[in-house]
Amino acid sequence: MNPAQRALWYIESHLAEPMTLDEIAAIGGVSRFHMVRAFAAATGLSVMRYVRARRLTEAARSLAKGAPDILSLALEADYGSHEAFTRAFRDQFGTTPEAVRAATCVNQLKLREPILMESTISDDLAAPRFETAKAFLVAGLAERISCDNGAAIPGLWQRFHQEVAGIPERVGNVAYGVCCNGDDSGNFDYIAGVEVANFSDLPRGIGRIRIPEQRYAVFTHTDHVASIRRTVNTIWNQWLPASSLKAADAPNFERYDEKFDPVTGNGGFEIWVPVKQ
Repeated sequence: MNPAQRALWYIESHLAEPMTLDEIAAIGGVSRFHMVRAFAAATGLSVMRYVRARRLTEAARSLAKGAPDILSLALEADYGSHEAFTRAFRDQFGTTPEAVRAATCVNQLKLREPILMESTISDDLAAPRFETAKAFLVAGLAERISCDNGAAIPGLWQRFHQEVAGIPERVGNVAYGVCCNGDDSGNFDYIAGVEVANFSDLPRGIGRIRIPEQRYAVFTHTDHVASIRRTVNTIWNQWLPASSLKAADAPNFERYDEKFDPVTGNGGFEIWVPVKQ
């Protein structure tokens, strides 16, 4: 099993027990950083958000069956109080535990069922080449992305292509889609940008990041850009665990050269994944 599959097995088989991201990553045999990326690539969700949603779903089912003690359900779902459980329950379902118990059904709730991993892995991923890239600067449009709202990224690129001419000190004609500043919840900053010589003359509101010198595994994505998630999923959940390398906690990025057509999404591009021994 790949790391995401191992995580799903562990979560579902220990749902009523306390668990941490570190424990789940250990079961997957990878680092916290790797687990966050691998799980998001495979499922579109963050690890602990999935855990919370699954626990709240099972609590909702128990309430609909008439569970009398809400505090006991709260503790089983790893909430320290009735109030904390109720807040999380309302955020998840838009109603209260008491209302679900009174209704005796969950038909109106958007439940989180267990995810069954299946054909989300590509069987034709080409072997990467390896490069050590020197440090460089990227500037462009930035947005905070959660692992389940990646649909916002194409819109960010559309705005980028409308405004790219306004970025001063541009170097070359390559565009970069940089994923950086990730957290344990699967949120990260995405910058649709270009290399620049320096940051001194950038307009207000332009995102910026320094990419450090780093060794990368470089994968070529030849299909339409819309299938990028499948390639990323294969890298993090199949290729990397099977390699002798580990993911480095550093920005990873897509590299779009002149062959890529932003109008049609064709032409191919590269995915640069930071690695270490």
